[in-house]
Amino acid sequence: MGKAKPIEIFTPPNALKAKVGGSLSPMDRGAVAKADAALSNLSTEFQSWIEDELNRLEEAWALFTSQSDKIVAVTNVHAVAHDLKGLAKTYEYPLVGRMAASLCRLTNDEVDRSKSPENLIRAHIDGVRAAIKGRIKTEEHPVGSILVTEMETQVTDFEEKNSIITDTDPS
Repeated sequence: MGKAKPIEIFTPPNALKAKVGGSLSPMDRGAVAKADAALSNLSTEFQSWIEDELNRLEEAWALFTSQSDKIVAVTNVHAVAHDLKGLAKTYEYPLVGRMAASLCRLTNDEVDRSKSPENLIRAHIDGVRAAIKGRIKTEEHPVGSILVTEMETQVTDFEEKNSIITDTDPS
């Protein structure tokens, strides 16, 4: 072993301030207010849009029931559920977002999709439909809360029985 060589730590310069034009300015409250107003104007469309997402989910289910390749069918359901998981909060349906997150856990890449239980997938889709058609938006609704909790419990049981370790964070 030879003598230790001295080291030099080099910290590269941060050129971000120069590119942005100095220090970052405080948040423009006027721009935030305009964005909130625009979102508020769009909120009248949220029910229609979430129903469109429900239609997509039901179409994916219809393909699931007619598809001979279960892995492709589950993948299609997962893609729609993943979109719904992200959109549901924006459309003021956080309960549906939680249901879609649970469905994503059931159908994601970590799962041998050929083992994804058809009856549990169907239960999730039925739950999403019931929540949207009944306009059950939040977890404060007693039936909605019980339903989504049971869905998540069933998915956790499925994961444990199949030795699947997934991120259970619904966000």
